[in-house]
Amino acid sequence: MSDNQSWNSSGSEEDPEAELGLPVELCGVLSKWTNYIHGWQDRWVVLKSNTLSYYKSEDETEYGCRGSICLSKAVITPHDFDECRFDISVNDSVWYLRAQDPEHRQQWVDAIEQHKTESGYGSESSLRRHGSMVSLVSGASGYSATSTSSFKKGHSLREKLAEMETFRDILCRQVDTLQKYFDACADAVSKDELQRDKVVEDDEDDFPTVRSDGDFLHNSNSSKEKLFPHVTPKGINGIDFKGEAITFKATTAGILATLSHCIELMVKREESWQKRLDKEGPNSLINEEEFFDAVEAALDRQDKMEEQSQSEKVRLHWPVSLPSGDAYSAVGTHRFVQKVEEMVQNHMTYSLQDVGGDANWQLVVEEGEMKVYRREVEENGIVLDPLKATHAVKGVTGHEVCHYFWNVDVRNDWETTIENFHVVETLADNAIIIYQTHKRVWPASQRDVLYLSAIRKIPAFSENDPETWIVCNFSVEHDSAPLNNRCVRAKINVAMICQTLVSPPEGNKEISRDNILCKITYVANVNPGGWAPASVLRAVAKREYPKFLKRFTSYVQEKTAGKPILF
Repeated sequence: MSDNQSWNSSGSEEDPEAELGLPVELCGVLSKWTNYIHGWQDRWVVLKSNTLSYYKSEDETEYGCRGSICLSKAVITPHDFDECRFDISVNDSVWYLRAQDPEHRQQWVDAIEQHKTESGYGSESSLRRHGSMVSLVSGASGYSATSTSSFKKGHSLREKLAEMETFRDILCRQVDTLQKYFDACADAVSKDELQRDKVVEDDEDDFPTVRSDGDFLHNSNSSKEKLFPHVTPKGINGIDFKGEAITFKATTAGILATLSHCIELMVKREESWQKRLDKEGPNSLINEEEFFDAVEAALDRQDKMEEQSQSEKVRLHWPVSLPSGDAYSAVGTHRFVQKVEEMVQNHMTYSLQDVGGDANWQLVVEEGEMKVYRREVEENGIVLDPLKATHAVKGVTGHEVCHYFWNVDVRNDWETTIENFHVVETLADNAIIIYQTHKRVWPASQRDVLYLSAIRKIPAFSENDPETWIVCNFSVEHDSAPLNNRCVRAKINVAMICQTLVSPPEGNKEISRDNILCKITYVANVNPGGWAPASVLRAVAKREYPKFLKRFTSYVQEKTAGKPILF
């Protein structure tokens, strides 16, 4: 993407509009999502006069824009996981845009938000040009009224709630001031009435008497002022009742405006989640074919990236010393011992059974020694198909295969779907709890999983029975890895069961890797934790499970070649 991007200020330094901080113009190259065929394409985007327009290129601006949207009621949403992407939606129209880096994305988002904030009635510049009630009221009392930030539309819900807290404090102080004023007025009226009653009683002789000529004769100590004296209530000097009343009205108006904005934000949040549900849920506008195309394209990109990184990566060498098989035979004493034993016994009883003749199991893939079976199961519209794969690999033992499958130190060498992982708790030498997040495959939501991983050596019942190793992974809960909003928590029950078969060497030769064969049984029960098209999930599983098994067994053969055999 080109970094050709410019800021253009409207107006000179003397221009009063410029002094008001009007939004600047912005133009540059952004990637815009076109469709599933062409994907992201560079477009010349211009932000001007509260309108966002785009052209095929800067050289073709004279031919007219290819599209434009008014930002007055636009919703700008930075992407949760893609640091360079942001979406702009107006009603049913949505533009998906990507900048060249997070800094440029933030520049565009800030500029667009500024244009949106400064558009139409209620913007700061509009308030300043036409005069605001806030500025008039703020000088009428020692208590400030609403702040101009109340009229901004870009504030988050948390900031608006903080504003309401401030309004509440202001309102409480104003109520106290007005209450003091009313109490003082009431006291003054009561004292005035008592004083007038006393004046009437004490000055009965001051009332006029009739002279002989018929005129009234007034006493000199009687007056209108004495009968109705002007009393100024004590304690209310310095309180501007009219100013306090105006301020009170402004504060209540500010509370209502902020509350309305909070409701608006919550409605937008609800609409956002509803759109995400519509986009990725059962009512998705994307049909299953398009959904699969998008998933397949994302998986292909991951494969190419993995091939490139593998060619550049220096593999870790096999450790000098490895734990003996006896270290993995112990049952253990941790709190999940009974659950581990139950899982191990179930897999040893049922997972090793041949399902080739079972009508409920479908053979979906057969490549040489590898066979993959599937049993279709759906619950509440969610695909829960159990899968079972069998394979035979020469030159490696069951201990070696299970060791590499269980050992977290080498997991990134062969596992390509994990974004990151860490050991939450070590329960024993052969049992750990792991939290891992998987790479997101658009348009599906990102998944994470929390599971216990245990490796065990199963003693042979007789000398004719093959040596058996098992790695059992199943979902658990842990306080250190609670559910989060970023990922959908998947549930798993997976087992890798390996049996080592040894053919006698010729003559007195020692057993070599040419004499050993590992029979692998891999079973997986995965609950994705959310909805996805059934046909897509089954197509992806049919593609990914065989590829994983071939990649992993090839990795084990590569790592053990020329090394001493680990039985």
